Amino acid sequence: MRRAALICLLTFSSGVAFAEHHSHGTATKLATTDGKEVGVAHFMPAKDGVAMHVKVTGMAQGTHGIHLHAVGSCQAPDFSSAGSHWNPMDKEHGIENPQGAHMGDLTNLVVNADGTGELKTTVKGARLDSGKTGMFDSDGTALVIHAAPDDYRTDPSGDSGARIACGVVTES
Repeated sequence: MRRAALICLLTFSSGVAFAEHHSHGTATKLATTDGKEVGVAHFMPAKDGVAMHVKVTGMAQGTHGIHLHAVGSCQAPDFSSAGSHWNPMDKEHGIENPQGAHMGDLTNLVVNADGTGELKTTVKGARLDSGKTGMFDSDGTALVIHAAPDDYRTDPSGDSGARIACGVVTES
């Protein structure tokens, strides 16, 4: 019994030490093209990538594509400054594409009738550092919400429509 308790304690302590030495990230402000703040996203190291938790309010009801984009820039009027989907492994678009997916391809965000939505997912293979699959590379990463749902197949963007909200992922 004591041995099992000691193993659990050491395992827990190792996990805490691991978490303390790795970065966390936050898209501090998810905002629309007119600057209205509509949400926040948090990023934390996970066993097989980066855990992401997005919460939005005041958005149009429906299903929206949501992606990590290759450049940490959210300039109005259309957020094209965020570049294309984050794709450090040079794949095709779509979580249902046998040749895909971009690392920035995520499941759709569902916004309820009251304008709120939430998405919890893991970005497999991603890291919170500046390495090849790191979100804090030299030009950063942005989180972009689109007007329409992602079809999970069509290259390069899943036919997800206009970019309607954006936030730069920053280290915290």
